[in-house]
Amino acid sequence: MQSAGGGWGNGLPNGLLGVIIFSGSLPATRVAVGGFSALFLTSARAVIAALLGAAVLGLLRQARPERNDLASLAIVSLGVVIGFPLLTALALQHITSAHSIVFIGLLPLSTAVFGVLRGGERPQPPFWLFAVLGSATVAGFALTNDGTASVTGDLLMVAAIVQCGLGYAEGAALSRRLGGWQVISWALLLALPLMVPVAVWTWPSTWAGVSVPAWIGLAYVSIFSMFVGFIFWYRGLATGGIARVGQLQQLQPFFGLALAGLVLHEPIAWSMIAATALVVVCVVVARRFA
Repeated sequence: MQSAGGGWGNGLPNGLLGVIIFSGSLPATRVAVGGFSALFLTSARAVIAALLGAAVLGLLRQARPERNDLASLAIVSLGVVIGFPLLTALALQHITSAHSIVFIGLLPLSTAVFGVLRGGERPQPPFWLFAVLGSATVAGFALTNDGTASVTGDLLMVAAIVQCGLGYAEGAALSRRLGGWQVISWALLLALPLMVPVAVWTWPSTWAGVSVPAWIGLAYVSIFSMFVGFIFWYRGLATGGIARVGQLQQLQPFFGLALAGLVLHEPIAWSMIAATALVVVCVVVARRFA
């Protein structure tokens, strides 16, 4: 058996790489929606990732999930394969990726809430205090006009965080039986019969106006955000411990803001940094009582 210290040593780089990969998701989506519709982007990334998942499942001869796992896989599909990608793509038509990244600070709390509802966890009262404080911070930020705000975009991001939190919590419970990357692969395949017709229906009438950055954005969210990132993330959780490596997710908003500023040259307001930092503090404290 691997020692705790060794597991953490192996889990840290894998978990950190997974977080870094996920941090590029919103900036890449922001670029991609400049060339593709939100529906096509959502369906195309799911189809591409599903093909990758099917190939890996076949090569490694993974057993099929049991019939009683299908309902949980459907929830994962609705949360992280369809809901979060579609809602963020729609949101990023109204707000910048830097603005949207602040909402990612609520994702660990959203996952914890659904851990209570779906997993039977019982956090201590201080957890809810800091959960509400973190939510209030994001709400206050969204209501301030930093030049990139949009009520529609903000509401779509809140809905996306709720969907993703549900998908993460359900997937975490299911991964105890199936394995982490197997869960996302089967969830992608479960969504494939829906995503293929949507991709065909929303197929662009012409590709002439699609820029190279939009193609790069589509490739990134399809290969890395939807599939490769989960391989490193779940490997980190498995070898280093879910509670310990899971704390790395708190770094995602900071990485995301850095990418939005450096790669997309989006303005990073001081209020974004302050709100993100306060939300991360709330998450750190809240999780001590989860």
